[in-house]
Amino acid sequence: MAFQFALQRRANTSFLRSSLTFSGGLLLGLLLCVALLIQAGVPADMLFDDLVWQVFFQADGLAQTLTLSIPLILAGLSAALALRVKFWNIGIEGQLWLGAIAAMAVSIYGVGSDSYRWALMLVAAMAGGTLWIAVPLWLKERFHASELVVTLLLSNVAFQLMLHLLFGAWRDPTQSFPISPAISEPERLLKLGFGNLHTGLFASIGMVFLVMWIMERSRLGFQSRILGSNRQVAEASGIAVGTTLVVMVLLSGAMAGLAGGLLVAGTEYRLTQHLGWNMTFSGIVIAFIARFRPFWVLPVAVVLAGVYNAGATLKVFYGLTEATVLLMQGIVLLSLLWCQFIAAFSIDRRQEVSV
Repeated sequence: MAFQFALQRRANTSFLRSSLTFSGGLLLGLLLCVALLIQAGVPADMLFDDLVWQVFFQADGLAQTLTLSIPLILAGLSAALALRVKFWNIGIEGQLWLGAIAAMAVSIYGVGSDSYRWALMLVAAMAGGTLWIAVPLWLKERFHASELVVTLLLSNVAFQLMLHLLFGAWRDPTQSFPISPAISEPERLLKLGFGNLHTGLFASIGMVFLVMWIMERSRLGFQSRILGSNRQVAEASGIAVGTTLVVMVLLSGAMAGLAGGLLVAGTEYRLTQHLGWNMTFSGIVIAFIARFRPFWVLPVAVVLAGVYNAGATLKVFYGLTEATVLLMQGIVLLSLLWCQFIAAFSIDRRQEVSV
């Protein structure tokens, strides 16, 4: 006698079950990361100091963590907006680079007055990210091309374009490295007097509340939720599927582009070939951990920024590689997905069969 089993999606997942599985998945991921770090040679008695105390409770560490969180918040919002309508935006880095290029172009060519050029740089950055995601969106809707492939390939195109400018027309002749000239003082975002933290933090927080209103309070957010659940049902319900998809996806590109603009105007003050690396993976991790809720993107991005900040310290003092830090992110994400899967499905014993 043998049994047949099948996975059965639960009709309703209670808030308690959902909360417990999420907390359990996060705790499991963190414990696995601790085990990984100990195996990599980090002393167990130094983990709390290096991973928590130094990056969240010391002034210098907290300032660096908040500064690192600014583009991560926007990358998380970008992923959440696109995934809300089942558009897999794997090109967040490409849109970020186009945003950075557009912002730098405003500075290099002296567009507008010095007093408000920083604002034009940020607007241009959002436009650059929007333009870069519009291409895969059009190809998907017109020719049913996979947005996973197109957004990924366009990221490489954006990177090659940035290298072309840095090694060519925009290269600073006074520097031995391929970087652009620095932007002028009036074009830089104001410092807040707390390490390198700048006013871009307010811009990213403002975008969190804007996206939260769009996704949770507006008609567009309601329509996008139905579209993301089932496109056929959305079309049958009379929802403007095309308009909803276009607006949400273009907003996703704008968030990524703004992240590039804030990096140029608030942190780097120039265009470099190392700008915004790993933002695609980080944005998707943030969106999944936050369950695609804009409000929770904010604390998750800050925590992930703390992981990056701590990772930089661990790399210096204990010889950890960048791959180890990325592996920690992957472990946490997979632990959360596994536990959420358990919350959403049950094992159903269908029948007994004779063998």
